[in-house]
Amino acid sequence: MARSGVADRIEAALGVRPTELRPLSGGSPRDFGAEVYTLTFADKTQAVAKVGRAGAKLDLEAWMLRTLGARSRVPAPGVLFTSDDLLVMDLLPSGGWIDAHVERDAAEIVAALHGVMAPKFGLERDTVIGGLHQPNPQSDKWLPFFRDQRLRFMADDAGRAGRLPAGTRTRIETLCGKLDRWIVEPAAPALIHGDLWSGNVLAVDGRVTGLIDPAIYYADPEIELAFTTLFGTFGEVFFRRYSELRPIREGFFEERRDLYNLYPLLVHVRLFGGGYVGQVEATLRRYGC
Repeated sequence: MARSGVADRIEAALGVRPTELRPLSGGSPRDFGAEVYTLTFADKTQAVAKVGRAGAKLDLEAWMLRTLGARSRVPAPGVLFTSDDLLVMDLLPSGGWIDAHVERDAAEIVAALHGVMAPKFGLERDTVIGGLHQPNPQSDKWLPFFRDQRLRFMADDAGRAGRLPAGTRTRIETLCGKLDRWIVEPAAPALIHGDLWSGNVLAVDGRVTGLIDPAIYYADPEIELAFTTLFGTFGEVFFRRYSELRPIREGFFEERRDLYNLYPLLVHVRLFGGGYVGQVEATLRRYGC
């Protein structure tokens, strides 16, 4: 969309026209074609706008941001306006590196988030991850939820998209039949951000200023901890501080981390295909499938 058209939409939504629109890093496949802008207004206040195509479900992203902010102390941008294809949010400070200070601060934020409990796994509504549908039927047990609503669901979706070979899908089904060898039921369902990679962590001067683009639900928090290691988001400092606040069960790093990372890997297979299929297959081999 031309910038003049974006400005028209912002003015119609907020009742005030931005004087400047500056593109942010966006429009990648993970944004599903959304255009992301920093907005500046005549009074020098700023905001962020995400403009998507019809069916972008940006109103669902807004709901997740509001829910995350209401149920936890996670710093999430406030929502100024939302519709299916337009989301206007507060502009949070950003631009810093994820250094040891940020890792420690993030550990405290994430540990507190994982202290927000619910009676059931899942959520009161379905959500999205990277623009993909993420089903959240509420469940009393974690293992069948992870098996059916995460591994099987995303593997089937990737298969329908032509990005996951049928043979690999069969091997995933074999793994699904023996998950109880490694997965034990957690003490309680915990609220997770759901998409905690470095691109969704905003930081300045050694502090986390925002966690954006959530994919929330109630889960075993180990699935979140695992994902922070998949692309090197956090490391030793994060885990040391997190474990001081919320002990990590024995066997996580050795047995369950790679198993839980199958879900985000399948998300990436569905989005991008390519080398992520090989990573899925390597994980399956590790678990004898």
